[in-house]
Amino acid sequence: MIERLVVAGVGLIGGSLALAARRSGACARTVGWGRDAERLAAAVRAGVIDEGHTDPAAALAGAGLIVLAVPLGACRAVFEALRPHRPADAVVTDVGSVKTSVIEDARAVFGAVPPWFVPGHPIAGDARSGFGAARADLFHGRRVVLTPLPETDAGALARVEALWTAVGAEVERCTAEEHDRVLADTSHLPHLLAYALVEHLLRRHGRERAFRFAAGGFRDFSRIAASDPTMWRDICLANRPALRAALGSYRALLAELDAALDAADGAALYEWFARAKAARERFCDRGER
Repeated sequence: MIERLVVAGVGLIGGSLALAARRSGACARTVGWGRDAERLAAAVRAGVIDEGHTDPAAALAGAGLIVLAVPLGACRAVFEALRPHRPADAVVTDVGSVKTSVIEDARAVFGAVPPWFVPGHPIAGDARSGFGAARADLFHGRRVVLTPLPETDAGALARVEALWTAVGAEVERCTAEEHDRVLADTSHLPHLLAYALVEHLLRRHGRERAFRFAAGGFRDFSRIAASDPTMWRDICLANRPALRAALGSYRALLAELDAALDAADGAALYEWFARAKAARERFCDRGER
């Protein structure tokens, strides 16, 4: 058991992990670390964390495992802040959606990627943000990808894997580069497209008329455009090369669709739609995980 689990950034993911870890018995005490004392106090009152601190020395004292659950753009500053206060035996992990950028932040702060740092990413979330949306079952049956490096300590990796397993997640490993390529296609590009669709309607129809005739299909497609803009700005910037490659591939597919429409090629359109429908149904059969 982790005696003291410290979560830097008590939002949806950090708050949910704190709740899940305590309820599963994976840790004895959960500690929130952040910049907003009032927000941390509210999280304590809500029962999301046991205590909250803005002072890193107070937050990290006695920590067994430290989780960075802050936006990607803040990771380097958090590494800097924890450097003088991390207990010698404390393991550090993160939940960032881009792994190569977090690894580079760690390397920039510490000179090399420390053996006690285990990069990770739970593939779970919600369009809502903040600790008010946190729930203990968020990670149950979800995948968590860990991207250890050759220098990662085996004991540190085992400790992080044990935490995620305790809260009900399925843990997988891959390289940081593979993770970022795959997530660019499966998560980052869909968010970019959802934001673009909403912007498309606003520009073509104006704020007053944009959604008057929108039905369930639009709500389903655009749901993730309600996600936190700061978080997604950071993700897109951090994963620029992989995301631009995904966007380029998508543009090529849109050109093919445009050509089929221009030629009134119903057979080509049907083939596209049928293939996509079959693939989507297979995904649904696996529980949309």
